[in-house]
Amino acid sequence: MSNAIKIPFSTTLLVRDTCLCLHVQRAARSLARLFDDALRPVGLTNGQFSLMMSLNRPEPAPMGPVANVLAMDQTTLTAALKPLQRRGWVNVTQNPKDKRGRLLSLTPDGKAVLSAALPIWERTHAALEENLPGGSGERLRSELQALT
Repeated sequence: MSNAIKIPFSTTLLVRDTCLCLHVQRAARSLARLFDDALRPVGLTNGQFSLMMSLNRPEPAPMGPVANVLAMDQTTLTAALKPLQRRGWVNVTQNPKDKRGRLLSLTPDGKAVLSAALPIWERTHAALEENLPGGSGERLRSELQALT
């Protein structure tokens, strides 16, 4: 393929150094590893913690609003729920108002695991925020929110 389009290596470096998507992905992976490691003693990943926390409500939650909070589609949410259901931490029941819909709730065991995980999250999160410029995540949260 002598007529192949060649992208100069300088372009690769430019993308590496300036691509917001790449930088956010790298930061997200790093944060995910940090919280995965911290939450491992209670048997949760960071994603499972977020999912279970989103179910910590006075009433069972429909799938749609939970998926929206977590910025995932319902198929991905269904897959994420399965290991939590198998462990007896989450209930998925039919919505009596809409037989096609499902309601999600924490079981008593799920609430206990979430209760054990919360102080770990609090310590990890506080240490993370402390290491941010200015010692606060407000600016970062605001800027990330603007992207969504």
